Amino acid sequence: MTDVLILGGTGWLSERIARRWLDAGATVTCLARGGRPAPDGAVLVPGDREDPGVYADLVQREWDHVIDISSRASQVEAAVDALGDRAARWTYVSSMSVYSDDATAGADESAPRHPPARPGDEYEYGAQKAAAEDAVGTLGDRALIVRPGLIVGPGDPSDRFGYWAAAFARAGAEPVLLPPFEGRSAQVIDVDDLADFIVAATATGPVNAIGDEHPLGDVLQAIRTAAGHTGETVVAEEAWLVARGVEYWAGPRSLPLWLPPEMTGFMTRSNTAYRHAGGRLRPLTDTIHAVVADERVRGLDRDRRAGLTRAEEWALLADR
Repeated sequence: MTDVLILGGTGWLSERIARRWLDAGATVTCLARGGRPAPDGAVLVPGDREDPGVYADLVQREWDHVIDISSRASQVEAAVDALGDRAARWTYVSSMSVYSDDATAGADESAPRHPPARPGDEYEYGAQKAAAEDAVGTLGDRALIVRPGLIVGPGDPSDRFGYWAAAFARAGAEPVLLPPFEGRSAQVIDVDDLADFIVAATATGPVNAIGDEHPLGDVLQAIRTAAGHTGETVVAEEAWLVARGVEYWAGPRSLPLWLPPEMTGFMTRSNTAYRHAGGRLRPLTDTIHAVVADERVRGLDRDRRAGLTRAEEWALLADR
């Protein structure tokens, strides 16, 4: 039987990874703070990864596979130091945010990264992930470094992709404000495809885990269709949105998936290695329909981490 240790295992992605391992017949142990339960059948080991003694019991065992998702390099480095010689295989879930070049379309895993974070540096996500990759890389051909792009699907806590499902669904026959999308792309990966890959992959080294590139306008139209929106779509100009404090990409008062025009490579990266490693991609329309259904259940007008409130959207539409 395969013994799997997940450093996490109770979050949006890591819980799915744990469930897939359980479905495959593995024994699964999750090291987590304990604020959320581990999946049924998994063993939860409560622990704070800032505690130097957190791995004391875990180092007493041999592990067939260790999976880590942390975005703090110090945590990843400590885990590798403590457990590296106890693991037959190690998967680290990094991010495409490690790349420093956001302009080159079609870039693969050899693209330049941000300089790795050093102790005492101000926190910067991409630099932390780069430093964590370096720590895992010391394990050589036992290590897989997965670099996902934008992860989407039901339950997404970031609200970026789901914003558009909610925006179109809540508007009904009323107008929806869109960013400029000509020449822009969208590139995502379904959370369930990513979890499947992490469990099944035998590849080593870095792999961009991302779907195919699609024109942003086509993606927005597909979401609109799935949501049943029949109202007008109002495409605003770049400068007009920026002047009114509408943010790119994510966060409050933003239009998610909209990127600055110079970031032509951010959502156009190569997924050749992912496909060669056996990574599968479900049809984007399947993901879209699942997200629309999920947003209706979770609440179209709930507080969100990304996007415009309907009141903000109406105020901007009235200013057109």
